[in-house]
Amino acid sequence: MNQLQTPLFDTLERFYQQNTVSYHVPGHKSGQVFLEKGKDLYRSLLQIDVTELTGLDDLHAPVGPIREAEILLAELYGVKYSYFLVNGTTVGILAMILATCNERDRVLVQRNCHKSVLHALMLANVEPIFLAPTVLEDWSVAGGVDGKLVSEALEKYPDTKAIILTYPNYYGHAQDLSDIVALAHEKGIPVLVDEAHGAHFTLGHPFPESSITKGADIVVHSAHKTLPAMTMGSFLHINSSVVDVERVEFYLQMLQSSSPSYPIMASLDLARAYLASYSKQDLKFLIKEINHFKETLSAIPEIKVLNKVPKGVKKDPLKLTIQSTRGLNGYKLQSLLEEKGIFTELADTRNILFVLPLLKNNERYPFGETADKIRTAVRGQSGSYMDFSNFQWMESEKISTLAFSYPKMKQATKKQVHFDEAIGKIAGEMIIPYPPGIPLIMVGEQISDKKMIILQQLLDQHARFHGGTGLAQKKVVIFNEDIF
Repeated sequence: MNQLQTPLFDTLERFYQQNTVSYHVPGHKSGQVFLEKGKDLYRSLLQIDVTELTGLDDLHAPVGPIREAEILLAELYGVKYSYFLVNGTTVGILAMILATCNERDRVLVQRNCHKSVLHALMLANVEPIFLAPTVLEDWSVAGGVDGKLVSEALEKYPDTKAIILTYPNYYGHAQDLSDIVALAHEKGIPVLVDEAHGAHFTLGHPFPESSITKGADIVVHSAHKTLPAMTMGSFLHINSSVVDVERVEFYLQMLQSSSPSYPIMASLDLARAYLASYSKQDLKFLIKEINHFKETLSAIPEIKVLNKVPKGVKKDPLKLTIQSTRGLNGYKLQSLLEEKGIFTELADTRNILFVLPLLKNNERYPFGETADKIRTAVRGQSGSYMDFSNFQWMESEKISTLAFSYPKMKQATKKQVHFDEAIGKIAGEMIIPYPPGIPLIMVGEQISDKKMIILQQLLDQHARFHGGTGLAQKKVVIFNEDIF
């Protein structure tokens, strides 16, 4: 097939050019009915924001241009089946876990997973066994799972039904999955991978290899994170003989909107073609631009660019991490950059993460201007940052389980208590530093003193959280245990 074709986008464009009159949903009627103040900004998008009209196909039963676009997608990634997702990678994660796991199944889960993985585990009512990741000391972030730990867990829990991994981490670190996938497949266990940040890995070196090439059974990509696709546009790929394809499709229909966004789907079609057309010359130009940007930033004395990774770990060139050399935490450093109009992907207690563009040959991006603004923003700025590891508690929890099962949690009552009273109790809520969305405290697990210390340190650093409704009052929600 010709990967430069864009069947869904072309069909949508032809429909737009027909200058039709809308007597169908959505209610904005191709942009004719809209609040005046928003018309100029939204006009072009609203004209292609349509529904499942004749000739435009149906995401949930595709036989026309959507089907053609998904076949092209599967061909590009070298898999058996690929699907467009309009509810983000979250819906792909929910679908792959619900389709693969049955109630009370035991599953191995990488502990530094996204919260959507945990939500899927709750919905599936499975018994998760959490595996602590390695820690990358220079970054002070969690990496991948060591294959030896997976082997140890499988010996301890031989009835494991699935392994759920995150690859790469948010900062672009990719730890080789070959041994884990091979071990899992020896035992007939499917491997499900949240590869949200690796949609572009199919380009090959110097990017890490995709987990698809390592034999993962289901892989979910956030196309919108690194490819030129609209927000919420993602892919799900199946490349396995042990996965029930019809069951995956059933859950995708159940969980996704029955009114999928055509602008999002068409952007996925275009993003696939963009990736397919990416040449060696494009890649050579991109890496040259990135390296020059990094060199320019490295010349700024108030910051440093992180490059060192442990043996066996590859780093995505599209992810660039910097730290202050003058005692500023990541949040303060990020705020200084934002004052100059530089908005980065995330900050944590130590780092700022940039997600760089997947440029083609001779495309200009304001790297030079960005470096100048950063130089101005950080000049003379200093702080008194006290270093600590967000993940030090993992050293004593290599393999862990929940204190309450998900069915038990549904029956339990909760209460809010002060931090001091929470130690040793069972968490009744998830507390998630966000981004990157990795839970510090998971609902149903016992709250350790180490985690409460880290929580307080994160609050002192002005970290942002999802969950933790009483954090401002130094309170957390716990389960009442006296009813059991």
